[in-house]
Amino acid sequence: MISPLAYVDPNAKIGANVTIHPFAYIDANVEIGDGCEIMSYTSILKGTRMGKNNKVYQNSIIGADPQDFRWHGEETYCYIGDNNVIREHVIINRGIRTEGGTRIGDDSFIMAETHIGHDSHIKGRSVIGNGVTIAGDAEVGECSILSSGVILHENSNVGQWCLIKGGCRISGNVPPFVIMAHNPAVYFGVNAVILRKHGYTEEQIDDIAKAYRHIYQSGTSVFNALKRIEADLDESEIRDVIVGFVRDRNLKIVAIPRDLE
Repeated sequence: MISPLAYVDPNAKIGANVTIHPFAYIDANVEIGDGCEIMSYTSILKGTRMGKNNKVYQNSIIGADPQDFRWHGEETYCYIGDNNVIREHVIINRGIRTEGGTRIGDDSFIMAETHIGHDSHIKGRSVIGNGVTIAGDAEVGECSILSSGVILHENSNVGQWCLIKGGCRISGNVPPFVIMAHNPAVYFGVNAVILRKHGYTEEQIDDIAKAYRHIYQSGTSVFNALKRIEADLDESEIRDVIVGFVRDRNLKIVAIPRDLE
């Protein structure tokens, strides 16, 4: 299953039933799990730890050296989970620190020409559109969609079940279950269509909408909005996820006027 025209370093660890096509390059200190397929002209570089059943398309570079002046050649890592599809010309950098590293969870679809910077974390079950740029130390929560051309700046954090519309530039924290659009980014409603498709009830979606009316549409501060949410909504996992996300980030979320932070 490994083409004689591919280069596979003798120290690389290759699992069972792995297909490596002609002209792929597999570096030393690489681990590739069972059932993966590495297409032609793809490079899997040192420090990459890849799980099972991933497919990496042509001309992608996984585990590239980090593009950060703080990195001085230390041994660092890029972790890829299971069942991911990584399309053409994707670049994923390793971390800049020995601990942590860049992490891609399970079951994500990463489209062509995406760049994921050092130490970023794509938690899994997400769709990353064509030409998305994710800077270092960013995070994308589970089941979120970043549409084509999205720019996610360093240290930004996108919560779970978000939809970021095409070309949107995010610098900061996007709370869970919302849609963001335009430049500058604005709150565009609740990600209701996707939530319904994946089993969220109308009552849950209504609670999400109530919460974000307090945050984005009441004209009050984020601090007061959280107090109103806790008074208005019954205690639930949905309420705790929203309030916890905002509080854990010191009330700093995108699309809030500065005087209401």
